[in-house]
Amino acid sequence: MTKRNTQQRRHAIATLVQEYGEVSVDELTRRFSTSEVTIRKDLALLETGGLLLRRYGGAVSLPSEMMAEADAEQVSKRKMTIARAAAERIRDHNRVIIDSGTTTSAMIPLLGNKRGLVVMTNSLNVAGQLRELENEPTLLMTGGTWDPHSESFQGQVAEQVLRSYDFDQLFIGADGIDLARGTTTFNELVGLSRVMAEVAREVIVMVESDKIGRRIPNLELPWDKIHTLVTDDGLAVAARESIQAKGVTLICASSPVDSSRRK
Repeated sequence: MTKRNTQQRRHAIATLVQEYGEVSVDELTRRFSTSEVTIRKDLALLETGGLLLRRYGGAVSLPSEMMAEADAEQVSKRKMTIARAAAERIRDHNRVIIDSGTTTSAMIPLLGNKRGLVVMTNSLNVAGQLRELENEPTLLMTGGTWDPHSESFQGQVAEQVLRSYDFDQLFIGADGIDLARGTTTFNELVGLSRVMAEVAREVIVMVESDKIGRRIPNLELPWDKIHTLVTDDGLAVAARESIQAKGVTLICASSPVDSSRRK
């Protein structure tokens, strides 16, 4: 099955769900002459993309009230714009760390065409999405102590595991960006994030523009530990200049719709 055929099948599945409201794995397996494992991966990726909801034995269309949430949709578009720009920086056979968070996890479905990836994460959500990819990247988990606040593993065990490896890139989010200090967070457990940055040759922060300039007491990564910041094109000019003055590579990604409107 080629990549093109895979994309066509997933598009057809999304169309069927919209048309009929519900589909079963058995039905899709027969229709597309493929395995249940492949269909379940398709449904998982389509759910991540906000095109359907998985149910036992199949999938259903999104409820109308979810479709009507314009604000949530706008946030999702910004995250996906950032995720696409960040995913483009990953090359085949890279060794990467993907931290927990909704913005970082939005990147996972976009990694299906990358070959030979090795991915370390402290997030069960990220790990689950990675397992659904057809290219089956090598998955490493930090282990450690579960932190319900960040929904991720933290602590000394996780830090020791990370220090046993070296990585090409770290992809990490932030609750806020202090233009004077660096990334900030509500979580007081910042030790693991700093170790992640230590063992990666490139630290890439993924954050929406409305979080930049937000001051939160807990400093996570100072500017001298950050190489690249990926955000959307809503960032103010003054903030852009301030970040670039720190020597950080700044990527202000535009959605395809926004880009076409400016032409």
